[in-house]
Amino acid sequence: MDRYYITTPIYYPNGEPHLGHVYTTICADAVARYHRMAGREVFFLTGTDEHGVKMVNTAKELGVEPAELADRFSATFREAFERLQISNDDFIRTVEPRHENAVQEIVRRMVESGDIYKDTYTGWYDEGEERFVPENEAAANDYKSDISGKPLVRHEEESYFFRLTKYLPKLVEHIETHPNFIQPDARRNKVLAELKGEVSDLSISRGSLTWGVPMPNDPSHVVYVWIDALSNYINALGYTSEDETKFEKFWPVSRHLIGKEILWFHTVYWPAMLMSLGLPLPQQVFAHGWWTADGKKMSKSMGNFIGLAEVEAFAEKYSLDAVRYYLLWAAPFGNDLDFSAGELHRSYEELQKVLGNLVQRVLKMVTNYRDGVVPSGTLEAIDTDLLHKGRELPVKLDAAWCTFALQDAATLPIELAREVNAYIDQTEPFKLAKDESQAQRLDAVLQTAVVAVHAVLAGLLPVLPEKAAAGLAQLNADANTAIEPGHKLGKPEALFPRVDPPVD
Repeated sequence: MDRYYITTPIYYPNGEPHLGHVYTTICADAVARYHRMAGREVFFLTGTDEHGVKMVNTAKELGVEPAELADRFSATFREAFERLQISNDDFIRTVEPRHENAVQEIVRRMVESGDIYKDTYTGWYDEGEERFVPENEAAANDYKSDISGKPLVRHEEESYFFRLTKYLPKLVEHIETHPNFIQPDARRNKVLAELKGEVSDLSISRGSLTWGVPMPNDPSHVVYVWIDALSNYINALGYTSEDETKFEKFWPVSRHLIGKEILWFHTVYWPAMLMSLGLPLPQQVFAHGWWTADGKKMSKSMGNFIGLAEVEAFAEKYSLDAVRYYLLWAAPFGNDLDFSAGELHRSYEELQKVLGNLVQRVLKMVTNYRDGVVPSGTLEAIDTDLLHKGRELPVKLDAAWCTFALQDAATLPIELAREVNAYIDQTEPFKLAKDESQAQRLDAVLQTAVVAVHAVLAGLLPVLPEKAAAGLAQLNADANTAIEPGHKLGKPEALFPRVDPPVD
């Protein structure tokens, strides 16, 4: 059996989830659902990244200990994903013993191989993004974060370093010889260009912090950020544990799905660490775009994000599936997207008018004209042409899902639904039903329409897991049911009730 391993980033639990977290996780969920439907054994990982200075600072602001903050908001993320019906197979926390023990063993191995050494770090630090910023980049941005706009912090302290530069030539060669390793292409080109600039070894510890995983060779330091955070992807599979069965089965990961702001860490730091450990590199890192508000990235630090409560309010109004559809529908995957309540409503109306009305239309016709039983007729060219398009849909969808063309994956079935509606308008079964001499022709049209609607609904299951399943239930079928003559249909019910548009 084919195996497919997909991950989201692990999220900072220093506050509630927002649209950015929801977007990445729902996209990963849709991909995971598709590959399960395709018969693959899937492992889908998400979780929370609970160490680092951001957690310490937020805890201090709230008057609690970092551990209490981590427990509170990690639970918030987990519960939110449950309400959003995310189908993850595991949820990892970086405070779990399974993760902390693996981090220490990974560092121990790197120390033994000579890839970690002690030195003094002096430079600029972006606290919001947990990253050290090269002097030239800091100067170019007027010594402010290129994400939040907040001032960079001048930082100097003794630190352990990872010999990142040792692996850069091999990494560049890998990126150049594996064009799909980093996607989309624009992100790949960006990484290659930056690798030709100023790149230094990576500071991987802090002596000034106590909240973190102690360095195994020097407990006065804690492992800082990137070995800790990035290794979750292998630690969740049991790497370095007594049972590495999952690791042996699922590594290397099929897709790391991330936001473009953490591209460098996943495509430079992470593969270099894997090279140090002698492990295979990810098959692909896909960095999607940002949700924006007035052209600026949504983020907690900027205060312009759409929070979990707003996302859930939209789901309450339109349905969770309609929100899922909008997130994939809004722009080609990889591009930035500007959130619009009006566009969300427009995407819902597309589902309502194109898909919902089609399902009701076809079911009512078969119920009224053939007592809800799929008839058998002699097919004409117009019928076989539509059926051919229905058979082609799974092939097109497989290409879309496997290349992360998620907008296409969401809209291709809807485009087929438009064609089924056009087919019904052209064949006019309402007129055929009034002429007994056209009974055979009506049978063929109804049979064709039901089979095509089944293909549409089956194709939408990863995107609309509830609504598409409800539509299939009305057909008295599942995704794998062959709709044959004599098949008894269920009762038609509205999938997408009318909803008032947002008030400007």
